[in-house]
Amino acid sequence: MIVEIDYCARGKMFSTIDTLETLARHTDTERQGSPERTCDGSYDIDMKSCLHFLRVIAIVLCLLIAGALPAFSARKPRAALRTSVRHHSVSRRGGPTLADSLKDDITEYDEPAVRKAAIESMGRYNGSVVAIDPSSGRILSVVNQKLAFSSGFIPCSTIKPVIAVAALQEGVVTRDTMIRVAPRKYLNLTEALAHSNNVFFEELGRRMGFDTVSHYGRLLGLGELAGYQIPEEHPGGFPSVPPAFGGVARMSSFGEGIQMTPLQLGALASSIANGGTLYYLQYPRTAEDKANFLPRIKRNLNIEALLPEVRDGMLAAVLYGTARLSYISSDEQALGKTGTCSEDGSRLGWFVSYANQTNPKIVLVILMRGHSSAIKGPMAAGVAGRIYRKLNDENYFGTRNAEARTPSLAADLRQ
Repeated sequence: MIVEIDYCARGKMFSTIDTLETLARHTDTERQGSPERTCDGSYDIDMKSCLHFLRVIAIVLCLLIAGALPAFSARKPRAALRTSVRHHSVSRRGGPTLADSLKDDITEYDEPAVRKAAIESMGRYNGSVVAIDPSSGRILSVVNQKLAFSSGFIPCSTIKPVIAVAALQEGVVTRDTMIRVAPRKYLNLTEALAHSNNVFFEELGRRMGFDTVSHYGRLLGLGELAGYQIPEEHPGGFPSVPPAFGGVARMSSFGEGIQMTPLQLGALASSIANGGTLYYLQYPRTAEDKANFLPRIKRNLNIEALLPEVRDGMLAAVLYGTARLSYISSDEQALGKTGTCSEDGSRLGWFVSYANQTNPKIVLVILMRGHSSAIKGPMAAGVAGRIYRKLNDENYFGTRNAEARTPSLAADLRQ
């Protein structure tokens, strides 16, 4: 039996250097009368040399394990410090945490209940929530204002309600129109919205053409400022020619070539919720602004007759489609549309929704952004669902129902 093999086999039982020495001597006794082999495999050096070598190796190993060597122990505090800093400043995937993103928000005149529910519902992921009163265009809260007021992102599948409105208005599709999306598979508009079917909306885009799609996109507020006197806001971007990648078809299913902001998506969803009035979004941030708030109408879209078909698809998305996680309760129901894609190396998860269908009280736009594979539209829908349920538990919707609404005539006077 060779000493170094015996060491490797029994090494896990070594508790002290004396134990190692005893083992080596025992092995030496067993090996008497046989040629002595060294640690490098030769037979020219006696066992004492091998024992000395093993003692040195064992001491070094013990010191390394204990962290007693200066070269290694000196690095420990810095490594621990780096770990601590990372824990507080970034998520497990290496992106900024929500807490980092909120430190510059101005929140004095946000609705406290809405903001609190939004922050609690987002957890550790980085993202933004914009909450809007669809009956007036008043912004109730903006969580992570830096992201919400950015220059815009590809809308992913949240562009689909815009395409649905355009196709219905142009007579390209009706509630009962069936479009082939796969061999032996056809869908109508409700099912295509519920399951966010790209093939369906690519076909609508091809049938309408780029000019028609562009007209309705701009009519619904894309490519222009959604807010009124919000200095941080950007107008996003809308293409003047069909996108090079996928053309009008991909533009109609993913929003290719479009840069959309959360405010634009919120204003658009508000017009679907309230029957076709596109309001300027206003964000009162002084006591005077809040006291003197009056709605401002940007334009009336005259799309009310088309909206039941779009709403049915958005409701189906919540009941059994891609937005199931946004379900509130049997008493309060949300309607919404998810969107999932990637841009500039980051994953995007969109969800736009409002609650509820008969008496819209609040619009939520959720934008999640990061590198985690968890970032997707259904995850953003889950954030919205948690917000809605928290508000519902606090009777927020009942309180909103009891509040007196500002007459729309006042809005006309401020146009």
